[in-house]
Amino acid sequence: MHKLEEKIRRAGEQGRSALIPFLTAGFPSRDAFWKALAELDAHGADIIEIGVPFSDPVADGPVVEAASRRVLAEGVTLKEILAGLAARKGQFSAGLVLMGYYNPFLQYGLEKLARDAAEAGVHGFIVPDLPHEEDSPLKTALARHELALIPLVGPNTGRERMALYGPGAMGYVYVVSVMGVTGERKELAATVAETMRRARSVFDLPLALGFGLSRPEQLEDLPEDARPDAVVFGSALLKHLDAGGSAAEFMARWR
Repeated sequence: MHKLEEKIRRAGEQGRSALIPFLTAGFPSRDAFWKALAELDAHGADIIEIGVPFSDPVADGPVVEAASRRVLAEGVTLKEILAGLAARKGQFSAGLVLMGYYNPFLQYGLEKLARDAAEAGVHGFIVPDLPHEEDSPLKTALARHELALIPLVGPNTGRERMALYGPGAMGYVYVVSVMGVTGERKELAATVAETMRRARSVFDLPLALGFGLSRPEQLEDLPEDARPDAVVFGSALLKHLDAGGSAAEFMARWR
């Protein structure tokens, strides 16, 4: 079993959804990022998604986009992120996933990216702008180092389309709650339960629900058979950190 799947399955055995916070690399500052990453790990994160900043983040809402642009202006790079993780390898018990857009990964070099990421203790990647038809080069490079390429599916993804992502998939499946970008929402869309059930009928992997989650109470309206195995939250965390709050305080809401 892949480490990312193992982390989520273990949370399920404890009777809870796995917690997957998202944090833009270098945010709110370089030093504060590494402190927040360590706090997330120490205070209940099962997996941590680290956002790789990009100048045109098409799937990101205003909070994540602003964070990305800010750290880019400060010179944060993919090379720096991997070097920082490599220097701290073995310090985190959570699974680590890099979430970013294809251009920086392609420019870095896919084989080098996979090798350096594995050596830095990364376990998987999420690439929102990489469709199934074009993911073979990256997926192959990552698989050589047992790194997962996490599938992204949403309300507009039919069963046949979902099934294309199944062969060779590892870790978990990221279920997008809405058609749109990341960001806090007051309540989950009415289509979430249907999307979750459809994904459950196709995938054997755990399902992580993201886009729009800011508080655990949002999950209470979901039927039992549509509850996610893991929850992803990012924008609310970034706003909390930018306002001077700690990652430990934020994680307390979800535990």
